[in-house]
Amino acid sequence: MSENVVEKVRRHYAAAALMVDTEVRATCCADTTEKPGCARDTEPEGAPCCAKDADAEDTDTELLLDEPSAMYDATELAGLPRGAVRASLGCGNPLAVAELRAGERVLDLGSGAGIDVLLSAKRVGPTGRAYGVDMTDEMLNLARANASAAGATNVAFLKGRIEAVPLPDGSIDVVISNCVVNLSVDKPAVLAEMYRVLAPGGRIGVTDIVADNALSLAERAERGTYVGCIAGALSFSEFKDGLVAAGFTEVSITATHDAAPGMHSAIIRATKPTI
Repeated sequence: MSENVVEKVRRHYAAAALMVDTEVRATCCADTTEKPGCARDTEPEGAPCCAKDADAEDTDTELLLDEPSAMYDATELAGLPRGAVRASLGCGNPLAVAELRAGERVLDLGSGAGIDVLLSAKRVGPTGRAYGVDMTDEMLNLARANASAAGATNVAFLKGRIEAVPLPDGSIDVVISNCVVNLSVDKPAVLAEMYRVLAPGGRIGVTDIVADNALSLAERAERGTYVGCIAGALSFSEFKDGLVAAGFTEVSITATHDAAPGMHSAIIRATKPTI
């Protein structure tokens, strides 16, 4: 059952990446002046700019191709490739939560098309580094094309599951994530991986959908789908208890706005102790 959910999530976000890529190619080809974010200079030799991608598999489309919300400031988005902006499918702005500093090493779990990785790379500067981990090849391809179009040299996109991050212990200063923890079928493993990859004193700054404590799993499922980031959401107490069990301290979860009745977009912060 859990692997069926994982595959459905993968198909959903693969479809999103393919739709964005097709749209960006069409926009590039409709305009004789190439814009930042046109993939022409990153395509394999001989690939037609306007080629239509292979059919996306059947998928729910409730998250696909929404314009980014007001959670991102227009000045933040300025200069980013269109493919990164159009495929922004999160529920908040984790960079506003994480308060990144120059020289820090940042990891974005479920990095998608790379918007939060690219924005993180700007904030940590040339002495820092921003990593993105995603399990979807189509999103990774789009993210790498976006990084190339943006001229970002301090980023890396890695294929992997957020339950088993392909980075060493203690190699990260800040873990961010934008509405992705709720998509995992093994959330304790995700929280444990956050803790493992963080250096002592490291922190998390996550935005996610969180359920009222009174809502049962069935009631959460009534309010939305798993791929729509609703059915798989943890409650406030479940999220806090999970972080504490993983070893985190200074845990705080603050609701920001409603996503569905009894379901909220929330800011989650926590720290890995120095000892």
